[in-house]
Amino acid sequence: MPICDVEREELKKRLSPLEYHVCCEQGTEPPFANAYWDNKRPGIYRCKCCQTPLFSSEDKFDSGTGWPSFTRPITPKAVTAHRDDSHGMIRTEVRCAGCGCHLGHLFPDGPALTGERYCINSASLDFDPSESEKAL
Repeated sequence: MPICDVEREELKKRLSPLEYHVCCEQGTEPPFANAYWDNKRPGIYRCKCCQTPLFSSEDKFDSGTGWPSFTRPITPKAVTAHRDDSHGMIRTEVRCAGCGCHLGHLFPDGPALTGERYCINSASLDFDPSESEKAL
């Protein structure tokens, strides 16, 4: 599946330059200087491009890396994994299963529950607070 299987011109109008770079050009945002790395509110994280639910705050943890980190996706079919051998490394790239948007990378150094760390760019996500948070 190509990166960002959404109309590119529409995305260029709707997304900021950083969001477009991350989602459609496999970019990375700066650590500790992004919207959700330290977000502790309950809710769901959705794909910035197609709004597919991807991750739950219940599976978010502080990895100390400066990016939002999750132990697992909201469902196994929410994301896809792809070999990434760019930048002289071999990593596992994570994409939205709904549209192919680049989200981040998967590493085998997460907490004991799954042993996995989904290191995700805030620029590829929208946060939907839980109903209790919306009422505040």
